[in-house]
Amino acid sequence: MPYFLGLDFGTSGARAIAIDSDHQICCEIAIPFPVVPVEQQPTLWKRTLFSLISQVPASIRSHLNALAIDGTSSTVLICDRQGQPLHPPLMYNDAIGATPQLNQLGTIAQQILQIAPTGHCVHSSSSSLAKLLWLSQQVDLSLAQAFVHQADWLGFWLHGHLGVSDYHNSLKLGYDPALQDYPVWFDHPTLNPLQRLLPQVVAPGTRIGHPTPDISAALGLPPTCALCAGTTDSIAAFLASGASRPGEAVTSLGSTLVIKLLSQQRIDQAEYGIYSHRLGNHWLVGGASNTGGAVLAEYFSPAELQAFSALINPHQPSPWHYYPLLKPGERFPINDPHLMPCLTPRPDDPVAFLHGLLESIAGIEALGYARLVELGATPPSQIYTAGGGAQNQTWEIIRHRHLGVPLLRPQFPQAAYGTALLALQQTAISELV
Repeated sequence: MPYFLGLDFGTSGARAIAIDSDHQICCEIAIPFPVVPVEQQPTLWKRTLFSLISQVPASIRSHLNALAIDGTSSTVLICDRQGQPLHPPLMYNDAIGATPQLNQLGTIAQQILQIAPTGHCVHSSSSSLAKLLWLSQQVDLSLAQAFVHQADWLGFWLHGHLGVSDYHNSLKLGYDPALQDYPVWFDHPTLNPLQRLLPQVVAPGTRIGHPTPDISAALGLPPTCALCAGTTDSIAAFLASGASRPGEAVTSLGSTLVIKLLSQQRIDQAEYGIYSHRLGNHWLVGGASNTGGAVLAEYFSPAELQAFSALINPHQPSPWHYYPLLKPGERFPINDPHLMPCLTPRPDDPVAFLHGLLESIAGIEALGYARLVELGATPPSQIYTAGGGAQNQTWEIIRHRHLGVPLLRPQFPQAAYGTALLALQQTAISELV
């Protein structure tokens, strides 16, 4: 029996899910990430990649037909020809345009303002393009071979083809999925010298190649296993949910808050941190906020979250209004790299404080959807909830009060399941290489 493997590299850990041809889960493995310095992240990712695959039962591994990887959006590296990073990775939430020690920061923002169209998502301070421009000033470009996203880099260690990406990961680099090419403004003199570092972009699910002989032998992967272009973790969660019609949406309540709404209209408004991914004949519009579960975890243990949530009356609005962030900077629905966290006044009662946090994050989610509709997106008709926060019933009632549409739990809430579906539903007719 053929199997299909999805690997999800999120913000707090990685997960593998194998499915069969009937879309049924055959095995699931999760590995949490320990806290390590940013320069050690690539080593951790690579070790986790091999560990996840190795833990898949040999009876499934030996019959894998295809494998795909998702990663966090705009987590990027610049590498030499061996794939070794020339600089520590820049993470998904690094607002490179707001980093204090970068005196040339304003220059980068001004360059993008002069290069890219108004409203394009590359104007975000955390965009991949902003990070490429900054990295180009930090490393010796004579040593640089490729600028890659997290999912691209991990795939390279399996198939050996450096510099191939998908158009979901590459959107914030500037790739236009409607044109299926980089836009003409990439010929600008500022970007022209960097074009050789840009990844070749293909549709998510496209077969890139097969395991290298060494990887096939070391991990027990069939030499014929198709290694496919991946996607971002939030789009993988959308694919896993089963949402497929305009008006259906997915909120991912993980370390951060990410919303994706399937719309008939494409919307790109960098002013609000809103961008659109191509998904079939429609557009997946939305954005990612820096608020979310990581803020809750800063103040409460998992046991406290469960116990205190049970003591909250979710039908009663909280009098405490916050903007919960771990550090300054927000991406969506307010795009402000300098936005300060608001976590005061803090009541003495931890239950009341948690109530205020849950209420405030729900309000940010509602503002995000309202912003999308205001700009022309198809109004949400129902919202699936993915991520760890989906298990909190108190939070679900609070969110329903703010959102006013049915909230559903997907049968398969894990992003890795969506990536396994991507591997199963390959879009390419023939291989790239």
